[in-house]
Amino acid sequence: MKVSTIIDQIDNGAIALPVFQRGYVWNRDQVRGLLESLYRRHPVGSLLTWVTRTESVDSRGESPLQPGYVKLLLDGQQRITTLYGIIRGKEPPFFEGNLETFTGLHFNMETETFQFYAPVRMSQEPGWVSVTELMEEGIGRFIAQIQENPVLAPKVATYVDRLNRVHTIRDVELHVEDVTGEEKTVDVVVDIFNRVNSGGTKLSKGDLALAKICAAWPEARAEMNSRLEKWKGVGFNFKLEWLLRCVTSLMTGEAMFSALSGTDTSSFRNGLLRSERHVDYLLNLLSSRLGLDHDRVLGSPYSFPLMVRYVEGRGGRLSDPAERDRLLYWYIHAMLWGRYSGSTETVLNQDLAAIEDTNGALDRLLEGMRRQRGDLRVSAKDFSGWSKGARFYPLLYLLTRVHHAEDWDTGIELSNHMLGNLNRLELHHIFPKSLLYEHGYERHEVNALANFTFLSQDTNLRVSNRDPSEYIREFVEKRPSSIESHWIPMDPDLWSIENYRAFLEERRGLLAKAANQFMDSLLEGSVPESAPATTVLDGTRDFFTPRTSEDEDQLLLEANIWVVKQGLPEGEFEYQLVDEDTGEFLAILDLAWPNGLQEGYSQPVALLIDEDQETKRLASQAGFRFYSDVESLKQYVKGRILATSLAAD
Repeated sequence: MKVSTIIDQIDNGAIALPVFQRGYVWNRDQVRGLLESLYRRHPVGSLLTWVTRTESVDSRGESPLQPGYVKLLLDGQQRITTLYGIIRGKEPPFFEGNLETFTGLHFNMETETFQFYAPVRMSQEPGWVSVTELMEEGIGRFIAQIQENPVLAPKVATYVDRLNRVHTIRDVELHVEDVTGEEKTVDVVVDIFNRVNSGGTKLSKGDLALAKICAAWPEARAEMNSRLEKWKGVGFNFKLEWLLRCVTSLMTGEAMFSALSGTDTSSFRNGLLRSERHVDYLLNLLSSRLGLDHDRVLGSPYSFPLMVRYVEGRGGRLSDPAERDRLLYWYIHAMLWGRYSGSTETVLNQDLAAIEDTNGALDRLLEGMRRQRGDLRVSAKDFSGWSKGARFYPLLYLLTRVHHAEDWDTGIELSNHMLGNLNRLELHHIFPKSLLYEHGYERHEVNALANFTFLSQDTNLRVSNRDPSEYIREFVEKRPSSIESHWIPMDPDLWSIENYRAFLEERRGLLAKAANQFMDSLLEGSVPESAPATTVLDGTRDFFTPRTSEDEDQLLLEANIWVVKQGLPEGEFEYQLVDEDTGEFLAILDLAWPNGLQEGYSQPVALLIDEDQETKRLASQAGFRFYSDVESLKQYVKGRILATSLAAD
């Protein structure tokens, strides 16, 4: 089939993109490569389409499908999107991606090369022609321009031949292989897609399940995304597949997406609404009872499918405070010990089976946790990690909130420091980083978890990088209970820089003791109802994220926003790196794109700010390309992913 015919059929709805396909992920190098191959009439591969009844599928985009049968592109989306964009000068109806990737492509009549628009260079070389204008208008007006230019005119015949060769790319025949037959269900077609797309991103089980749901209810994806946007607006950034897992668990009591097979639209829609209500309830519960009020401290998002099913079995609410606190006790341990960090479906299925009988359900959950751990006690060594990526960082945050730790300068509980400019909480190094580096301490010691606490921004600015042997003494004289509320050892000798390691050891013991006391209280049902009183989904407050004085969190957030603005996928904060074979937790990566910035076409990428060599080694071993600063990541995106021309003004 001719390229021009394929493009015409996209316009009239005869060819479309199935909803389970990913968006446009090619970069400019790949666009140039395709046009150069077609210009030289080199083979560029065949296309694979699924011929199916129009009414039986959902496609991406807003243009209506032609009645009867439609061809859905299974393999060839990137090539056809590129050709459509260049020939039509706009994106196809099903487009999702970065328009700049194929905008402004030019052809040099002298060198026979393709480059993207670069004003300075191209204004000095008269042989450049816009490929899109050539495709849309033909070669007529360009012939006149060549004849009128004394530099180009002597080779008019050669240039016209070359322009014609570009223009007739529209007439190149591409082989189209059609998958036909009533027996070709979505399951079969997705299996075919994964086989022919061996070099790209495989469709996950979640993709397949969602494709089936969207076939019957085209608005399903948008409806689910609207819930995700709501939670994102209050500080919880969840994935579509996570929400689908919650719905699956609620409706079926199973973790596997295949359990949704045969679910009708009405049932799924109702299951989504109930899941939303239960997630809202749980987020408010975790925020108000544990102080975990944003995703950077949530710790165990994949505990939610289990808890959603648990709440569903109790009518949508836990009316017994003792039962509620025991569920939270289980949640904290699921977070601390990585209950769902590996083999999620297998472990989740075991736990879902354990709660089917409501009598003794929590006892069985806790027994499963004890079998995994041996005991459920926190030790001082558990706080020996470092950086905000440490597994026990959320617990430090939790303890600060539930124990009503006080701001050192004002004495006000830190749970009240959420709004306003100078009241925003910041992550504080008790022993300043600069002071520790001056005395020869290494990075993992400087950023030790036991050296972290939280203060209001105003107090953090007052403390600055002063020696703790000076400023802690001043605050103790002013308000000793405020210092003690942060589990600061009260022996003045431990506040000196020379005794920093002894300070860390002592504080780890104090933190472990506080953690065990709180969790024992949860298990016994003796935690006061007043601690803390924050909720996240009732419209009464804005969410906040504690930040370091250097604003490392802000760097990561801005880097992620910048990447998304380039038309690339959003990264995952605090990505848990696990051993694929054993499920063993290895490390936490600050910001990661585990499927690459061009999903399926580029290697996994991570941004690691101020991390140790071991974390970097583990990331590299897992196949990640990592960067230690934002600017290096941006250069990689521009130079390798977007292939932005550096010859422009």
